[in-house]
Amino acid sequence: MKFQSPSNFSHGQVGKIGVLLTNLGTPDAPTPKALRKYLAEFLSDPRVVEVPRLLWKVILHGVILRIRPRRSAAAYSTVWTEQGSPLLFHTQAQTNGVRAEMQKLYGDDVIVEFGMRYGNPSISSALEKLFSQGVRKLVVLPLYPQYSASTSGSTFDAISKDFTQRRWLPDFRFISHYHDNAGYIQAVADKIRAHWEQHGRADKLVFSYHGVPKKYLDKGDPYHCECYKTTRLVAENLGLGKDEYQTTFQSRFGREEWLQPYTDVTMKALPGQGVKSLQVVCPGFSSDCLETIEEIGEENCEYFMEAGGERFEYIPCLNSDVQHIQALTAVLQENLHGWQAGDSAKSAQTAELAKQLGAKL
Repeated sequence: MKFQSPSNFSHGQVGKIGVLLTNLGTPDAPTPKALRKYLAEFLSDPRVVEVPRLLWKVILHGVILRIRPRRSAAAYSTVWTEQGSPLLFHTQAQTNGVRAEMQKLYGDDVIVEFGMRYGNPSISSALEKLFSQGVRKLVVLPLYPQYSASTSGSTFDAISKDFTQRRWLPDFRFISHYHDNAGYIQAVADKIRAHWEQHGRADKLVFSYHGVPKKYLDKGDPYHCECYKTTRLVAENLGLGKDEYQTTFQSRFGREEWLQPYTDVTMKALPGQGVKSLQVVCPGFSSDCLETIEEIGEENCEYFMEAGGERFEYIPCLNSDVQHIQALTAVLQENLHGWQAGDSAKSAQTAELAKQLGAKL
């Protein structure tokens, strides 16, 4: 087996600290061909679909990838922009924002990149960029506030797989969640407040999170609990009464039971319960994407209005808002504790010693 080394590795490089932000990923284009490639990678992940591999391979390649790519491409085409996929350009903007903040704090000692779990730019390509710039200590922040094995766990798998092919491994820290981080909670609450100041309040505020199969909860996945904790903390920050907000779960796939209550079912039921105006926020998504723009802002809006609702408003994700960037930077600072700029000076001294010893030999 041949182990990889950075393309321009030198023993004289000064060791730096790397920050890798990761997100789910996106197809390269809103076309059936691009969606087929993306969905094949995404839905082949055993963390995402926990079904016996042989059976799932037959279902995936024999049925799903023959039907779903065209349907998904049509949906993606409604949210695609001149900048490309919303998830991609928002993640890039977040990376730029965090990079600027880290530059202020650490100068050139910290390098920030991003990678996607599925699609491009890949996690492996992002790691190669970091290591080629002399990164010797690495902290990874998946942009999923609430932990799930199918998101943060899968990201760890991808990084671990990459590491098995590398000759040299960095000191490594992995941030698995930040669902109750004070800065994140404040950023979400203030985003809602800003929307209220501009548009007024509605009868009810719904917190919609991406769903996962209920069996994951039954097997010990903490995602469900962390979503509810995020909701509770934001609601407390806003001073909401228990009848003024609700937590739901969206984007279910297949026939098995997923986390409930379902967002779409809730949208159809609320008008009959006297809720005529509704606002929806998605705190589990760090960036606006297909699931927030199209599924919530269009599809679920239609469900609510057709059921008798009179006013529906989607409150955008934190995206690259200044307060969000500051919250993410604070999370990273906490996890960089002990990895100070002085480490680079020590690395430089070690590199110089290595040169001297090499010259003597």
